[in-house]
Amino acid sequence: SGEEITYYLQNLLTLSSMLDILLVTLILFGLMQLLRGTRAMQVARGFFFIVVISFVIFALTPLRLPALNWLLNTSLPALLLAIPVIFQPELRRALERLGGAGSVWRFWQRENVDPMIEAITIASRRLSQRRHGALIVFEQETGLREYIDTGVALNAAPSPELLLTVFNKNTELHDGAVIVQGNVLAAAACVMPLSTSNLSDRQLGLRHRAGLGISEVSDAVALIVSEETGHIAIAHNGRILRRQDPDQLDKILLAFLQSRDQKKRKSSE
Repeated sequence: SGEEITYYLQNLLTLSSMLDILLVTLILFGLMQLLRGTRAMQVARGFFFIVVISFVIFALTPLRLPALNWLLNTSLPALLLAIPVIFQPELRRALERLGGAGSVWRFWQRENVDPMIEAITIASRRLSQRRHGALIVFEQETGLREYIDTGVALNAAPSPELLLTVFNKNTELHDGAVIVQGNVLAAAACVMPLSTSNLSDRQLGLRHRAGLGISEVSDAVALIVSEETGHIAIAHNGRILRRQDPDQLDKILLAFLQSRDQKKRKSSE
């Protein structure tokens, strides 16, 4: 009746209830920001839709729909248990973002970023021209020690000559990834996790899947040179940006690798 609706709205619009709704909205918005760009975001939308439908059904309890109520009561707990298991990589990456959001320490706080990027840019252009496949992974906040340990230690300053030698088809190191830690080439021939995404493009070979895979489980930036086409791609946050302009590669890498450092410097000024 009209009186019942008025009473319900009056109770709903109290100060405590409005604060409650605001806090829930902020939490949901934060979760959506963390999951944005991942497969888990699609599931979150579907789950939100189910919750809305459930709320509508429960609001219509006078209609007495026991079968539908039973289905919703049994399926929602199962979905809650299944989501963390199925989407563990995406949720792990989201939690890593959350853990690093307020960190005082930032990896890319350094003065020697330009020479390192210049050396890698020159090497990448030459590798692209020669159609030599390459995978170079830049460590950021998420440590990559477990992947560095799978390769051959280099601990060398980046240089075009060294990278061209590593990714030469006749060397034993060319199949794996080179991991850049700070201003140092930490290791070569490192084994990367393959992407769990459903990639339909046949041109995305093993290197692209490995570069995309490491970007799905960490905040690392992966540079991939295709052996088949010579095209350069960048993978970050579970997304791959293909056909990068070799002449603009240094600026592209700077945009990815210095963004956090620049933000912190501006905030400290």
